[in-house]
Amino acid sequence: MGYRVAVVGATGNVGREMLNILAERQFPADEVVALASRRSLGTEVSYGDTTLKTKDLEAFDFTGWDIALFAIGSDATKTYAPKAAKAGCVVIDNSSLYRYDPDIPLVVPEVNPEAVEQYTNRNIIANPNCSTAQMVVALKPLHDRATIKRVVVSTYQSVSGAGKEGIDELWDQTKAVYNPTSEVPPSKFQKQIAFNVIPHIDVFMEDGSTKEEWKMVAETKKIVDPSIKVTATCVRVPVFVGHSEAVNIEFEEFLDEDEARDILREAPGIMVIDKREAGGYVTPVECVGDYATFISRIRQDSTIENGLNLWCVSDNLRKGAALNAVQIAETLGARCLKKG
Repeated sequence: MGYRVAVVGATGNVGREMLNILAERQFPADEVVALASRRSLGTEVSYGDTTLKTKDLEAFDFTGWDIALFAIGSDATKTYAPKAAKAGCVVIDNSSLYRYDPDIPLVVPEVNPEAVEQYTNRNIIANPNCSTAQMVVALKPLHDRATIKRVVVSTYQSVSGAGKEGIDELWDQTKAVYNPTSEVPPSKFQKQIAFNVIPHIDVFMEDGSTKEEWKMVAETKKIVDPSIKVTATCVRVPVFVGHSEAVNIEFEEFLDEDEARDILREAPGIMVIDKREAGGYVTPVECVGDYATFISRIRQDSTIENGLNLWCVSDNLRKGAALNAVQIAETLGARCLKKG
């Protein structure tokens, strides 16, 4: 006996990836429904070898459905997630709406799987920001060994993090660079993204940080440990898929780079590729379509007493969004909603 699963926002990048991953991982679903806005009604989406036609989210009754994976914006989530939760369907939400609500668990299954049990507070579980998700998978096993005091992270985030519009803008601007008669002014991004980098993701806050940077701070504290100090600089780069991060970690105790490498090799969800030679590391192009968070360039930081540097890469549409949501559903099923 399996679950009845709704994918909300099934025509978007993340929604489509959720359907792919549900099928790839053979999630025990007896029935899957694809939901979208009325303007997308009847759009066909793939679920394994099956083609689903989207149904109207506005008219949908969640009664009798077990799990709903939400991949729509915060405004629409605010309307439909409470309806689904009230109908008895557990919502796993990919938007930022519920991440900082103390009653809502924020979950990365490799890090804090026990938090899913708090779903009973509101029948809702939050999925973290894509840049946070991959980083905390790397931080947690190291924190368990040597206790992290402070993290300094610089991100190199792909345009797919801004949705289809971001991908289209990079593509169109790149073509325009080679065509002197055409020009594609910035629309989704603040400045030209083709052949450029932009140190600005989300809105600016009063202290000069952006909201994306604030998210990484707040979410790391909620998921891993509130005592960890985090400072972030988040940058958009002209890469289609795959977020990269340069992470500097300061520990309470000394942690040798070789031991850190061994710890990460044994940690769930991580693949260590770290050879000190040309090409002995992972770049975002190579991580696309993979489940793992890849770690490279592990080395001591000699400028502080107990410091390490590392390079962290992951497919942001997978671990940063769709995969983590499906993993939450798997964890929820194993711990709380057992069937059969």
